[in-house]
Amino acid sequence: MSYFDKTKIEELPSRYRANLINSISGYKSCNLIGTRSSNGIANLAIFNSIIHIGSSPAMLGFVLRPLTVRRDTFDNIRETGKFTVNQVTSVMVEQSHQTSAKYGQEVSEFEAVGLTEQYIEPFEVPYVAESALKMGCRYKNHYHIEENGCLLVIGSIEHIYFPEGVQDPDGFVHLEKLNTVAGMGIDGYALPKYLGRLSYARPESNPVLLKHGS
Repeated sequence: MSYFDKTKIEELPSRYRANLINSISGYKSCNLIGTRSSNGIANLAIFNSIIHIGSSPAMLGFVLRPLTVRRDTFDNIRETGKFTVNQVTSVMVEQSHQTSAKYGQEVSEFEAVGLTEQYIEPFEVPYVAESALKMGCRYKNHYHIEENGCLLVIGSIEHIYFPEGVQDPDGFVHLEKLNTVAGMGIDGYALPKYLGRLSYARPESNPVLLKHGS
C-alpha cells in the first residue's frame, strides 16, 4: 500500500504533489465559465471546482486561485455581475481543456479554441453553444480563504437550459444522457457510468434501488 505522511507530502516535487492531491479527492465537475468584459471581449475558462451551494435559493460556487496574477474571469464577473456555467461533454474535451492556456486579455478563448458564443436573452454574457447543459448565474459574493489565498465565488442560478427527455418525473437530471464529462485531477477526464438512484436513507430501513443503471 502506498503511504504518504505530512512530511513526505511536503517534500514531494511540486508537480507530483499537485497531481497527487488534485486526483485523490475524487471525480470533479467539469465546466466552462463564460464571461464578457466591459469592453465586449468574451472570455471562457475551464473549472473543476464548481460546487452546489444550495437549492432554495438556487446557488452554486467555484474556487478561484489567488489574485496574484490577472484573473479575467473574476474581473469580468465583478464588472458585469453575471457569468454562465456550461458543462463539458465528451465531444468538446480538447477544446475545453485548451481554454486553460494563458491567452492575452484581448483574446477571446471562444475564438482561440473553436467554441461558439451563444447569447440567450435576457443574459448579455455568452453561453457555450456546444454545451448540453448550461446555466446563467448572477454574482452574489466572494469569500477569501485565508489558508491559501484562494477565493470562493458564489452565484445565484437564474437560468437553466438542457434538452428534453433527460429528467425523471421528480426533477432529477440524467447527466449520463448528456455525455457530461467529469474531471480527474488537473488534466484527466472521464465519462462516469450511471449506477442508479437509491431511496431516501432512514435508520430503520435499508436503501432500495429505485432507478437502475442505463
